[in-house]
Amino acid sequence: MTERKLLDEAQSYFLNFDGLCEPKNPGGIATYGIVVKKGEKTIHEESGLADAEPWTNEASNNVAEYSGILRGLRWLSEHGHTKSPVIVRGDSRLVLNQMNGVFKVKAPRIIELYKESKELASQFSDIRFEWVDRSQNSEADLLTRIAYRRYIRDSKKKPKQFAL
Repeated sequence: MTERKLLDEAQSYFLNFDGLCEPKNPGGIATYGIVVKKGEKTIHEESGLADAEPWTNEASNNVAEYSGILRGLRWLSEHGHTKSPVIVRGDSRLVLNQMNGVFKVKAPRIIELYKESKELASQFSDIRFEWVDRSQNSEADLLTRIAYRRYIRDSKKKPKQFAL
């Protein structure tokens, strides 16, 4: 790796995102996970339910992935990082190709999330979207699974409100 690239990466913020929808997709429980790093140091982690009602056809892995991008970009913006270099990474080829303008967005629910993500991304002066292998996205993946398990645990405390 060149010295210039190392310097650039040390100054960059990295937003890794992931999403899942289980036990079925669509129609399960959609959750997201994000990890924000400055260089190598983790400065923020977050996970939770995606922007979709559980157990509806609106809940899908793609909605969960976009929920992660949105939460991460909002956090970076709210914390004053719009002028800093930002590299958004995830393992969803579909979502990243859509964000990079390679794939069209056709699903009505995704169009709304895509437009919101692009609008937020336009606030950043230096942002790029990169695909990474699942093995390089394990921290964000783990957070999606934690959010899923937390939802299952909490729903069991509320009898008959949620059914698996």
